[in-house]
Amino acid sequence: MGLFATSVNAQKVDFTEFNLDNGLHVVLHQDKTAPVVAVSVMYHVGSKNEDTARTGFAHFFEHLLFEGTKNIKRGEFFKLVSANGGQNNANTSQDRTFYYEVFPSNQLELGLWLESERMMHPIINEVGVRTQNEVVKEEKRLRVDNQPYARFAGEIFSRLFSNHGYRWQPIGSMEHLDAAKLQEFQDFFKKYYVPNNAVLTIAGDIDVEKTRGLVKQYFSDVSKGAPIAYVKAGEKPITKPIVDTAYDPNIQLPAIMAAYRTPGFTARESKVMGLISSYLSGGASSKLYKKMVDEKKNALQVGALNYSLEDYGAYITFALPNNNTPLNTLLKDIDDEIVAVQNNLISQSDYQKLMNQAENNYVTTNSRMLGVAENLANGYTFHKNTGYINNELTETKSITREEIRNAAKKFLNPNQRVILYYLPAPSTK
Repeated sequence: MGLFATSVNAQKVDFTEFNLDNGLHVVLHQDKTAPVVAVSVMYHVGSKNEDTARTGFAHFFEHLLFEGTKNIKRGEFFKLVSANGGQNNANTSQDRTFYYEVFPSNQLELGLWLESERMMHPIINEVGVRTQNEVVKEEKRLRVDNQPYARFAGEIFSRLFSNHGYRWQPIGSMEHLDAAKLQEFQDFFKKYYVPNNAVLTIAGDIDVEKTRGLVKQYFSDVSKGAPIAYVKAGEKPITKPIVDTAYDPNIQLPAIMAAYRTPGFTARESKVMGLISSYLSGGASSKLYKKMVDEKKNALQVGALNYSLEDYGAYITFALPNNNTPLNTLLKDIDDEIVAVQNNLISQSDYQKLMNQAENNYVTTNSRMLGVAENLANGYTFHKNTGYINNELTETKSITREEIRNAAKKFLNPNQRVILYYLPAPSTK
C-alpha cells in the first residue's frame, strides 16, 4: 500500500527485519508506488560518544567515510551515485550518524555495495584526514563562525549540561581534530562503525526475498566489532536560574533565550513538550507569534523549540526585539504564556489543531521513501522497536490536555533554567 493516503489506518508501514551473524540489523520495507529505493545505514554513534579531548570525531567521520575504499577511488563515491541517477548524503547528530542513497530501484545493488564498502574497508589515511579536516573547518566557518545566531545552540548546551557529552556541539573543536593522530581516527572507526552498532534499512520498490539475499551477499563478510558499553552521564537537576551573557560578532540585534532541561525523546513527556512548542510558536496563529509579533509588535521573531535528543532534551524559548523593546520585557511576555499553559487547560480547538498538525507532519515525513527508512531506523535504534513508526501517531494522539498542563508545570519553571542574553559582540575598533 502506498503512503500518500491521509487516513491514519492507511499509514501502517509493513516491514521485514532480521539480523546477520555479525550483528547487523536489517529492515526491509516494500512500497511499489514509485520505482525508487532508499538504502540507508544508521550507526548509533554521535558527538556524545566522543572523548572530551577529541570532540568533532563523529561529524568528521560523516565526511571521512566518503573519501574512498579499497575498491572505490578517492572522489569517486559521489560520481558513482550521480552517474547512476541517484542522490546521497549523510548527517550527524549528538546521537547517531545516518548515511543514505536514493536510487532508481534497478540500482539497489549499487547502493548495497557502496554501503558495504564504507563499512568493510574504507581507506582512513593521512591524505583523507588532512583533506576532510580542511572541509570541516570550512563548514564550521560558513555555518557557525560567520552565520548570525548560529552559535546559540552551543552557548545554550554548554550551560545546560555540565557532565554529559551534549555540552559540546557535533561540529566539535578544530583544535581537537588538528591534534588527533591517524591511529585515533582508525580506532574510532573500529570501535563504532561496526555492523553490531548499525541498522541497514531499505525502503521502496524491492522484492523482499531477493533483497534479503543481496544483503547477505554484501554484508555477511563484514567483521563484527566488540560490544559497545555506553554509560549515560548523569546531570544534577538545575534548582536555581543560571543567568549568563554570550556575544556573537555576526549580529546587530540582541536576543533573549531561556532553556530548560527535559527528558530524552523516547519519553512520552518529550512528545508532550513538542506539542507545547507547537502550541506556543508553531506558525503565525500560535500564541507567542500572535501576541508579540502581531499585536504588541515588540518582537521581530519569537519561538519555542523542543530540541529533543536521546538522553535528554533542551526546551528553548527565544525572542528578538522590535523597536528597542527591553529583553526582559520579551522574557516576561514569553513567561506569561508559559504560566497560562501551566494554570489552564488549552482550548479544545487549539488541542484539535495540534493533533491535526501532528498527523500532517507524520504523513508528510512518511510520504518519502527516505523518510520511511529513517523512521524505521530510528525506531530500532532508539525505541528498541522498529514498529514504533506505526505507534508514533497513536501515542501523540493519546496525549491529553491535562498532560500538556502537567508537563509545563513540571519542566518549565523559572528556577530550572538557563537565561542567556545573546548580544552583539562589542566593537573592537
